[in-house]
Amino acid sequence: MKKTIYNSCALLAHLLNRKKINFSVKILFLFLLLQSFQFTHPQKTTAQVSVSFQLFYDALSPHGSWINNAEYGYVWRPRVGLGFMPYDTNGYWTYTESGWAWVSDYSWGWAPFHYGRWLNDRFYGWLWVPDNEWGPGWVTWRMSTDYYGWAPIGPGISLEFAYSNRYNVPENHWRFVRDRDFGKRDLFRYYVDKSERKRIFNNSSIINNIREDRSQNSRYNVGPDRSDVERRVGRTFSPITIKESDRPGQKIQDNRFEIYRPRIQKNNPSEQRPAPTRVIT
Repeated sequence: MKKTIYNSCALLAHLLNRKKINFSVKILFLFLLLQSFQFTHPQKTTAQVSVSFQLFYDALSPHGSWINNAEYGYVWRPRVGLGFMPYDTNGYWTYTESGWAWVSDYSWGWAPFHYGRWLNDRFYGWLWVPDNEWGPGWVTWRMSTDYYGWAPIGPGISLEFAYSNRYNVPENHWRFVRDRDFGKRDLFRYYVDKSERKRIFNNSSIINNIREDRSQNSRYNVGPDRSDVERRVGRTFSPITIKESDRPGQKIQDNRFEIYRPRIQKNNPSEQRPAPTRVIT
């Protein structure tokens, strides 16, 4: 490559010194040489810019309230109807290149179901605790002979502990469906009645299917094995592509899961701490 550039420059110098060559021809040759050099030396793409927790505070404020929690700092309460539970209402699981991902019908679902954890407060109800690690869905998974089940992972719980028999999740936090119904878009119609949860749970085992995603600097559980789901459901699940959107939101379109998932940097003690504009204390 260096030799080619050297020869081109030498030729250009020779032409510029030739008086018989029309000036416009010299300019044309110079233009073509510059274009060729730019083509063979493309500009480096700009690295993905990290954003702070301020993104969460600003983007989610119109959809709920930020609360100053004594243990976890700023936590978010969504403005939803009665009966809301994360990874339960207004959403479903779809199989992607990153495993089973929760597709939410809430416009704000790109954030609380893919970053951070949820806790159930006795006074406020379900609250979201922000974090910077992205995943297809932060739940603990179980399976039995005829069922699949999941429940939200609480804040401060490591993956190793979340997928062990030592992690006790309240019974009413679990959602189970018959294996043949897993993967349906109207999944909420097939949740097992609460009277059956304990029996199913006692006959189930943990799904420990951890994957390391270096592109997102993240580790998560991809959920039930695809071949096992296909055998039980009786159809194939080809992984759909995850396409990164440039603005908050998520949707399924043209066999792609388009979702906003920027790199989130944790608060830097040396910088001004991000904060919601309005906080409930």
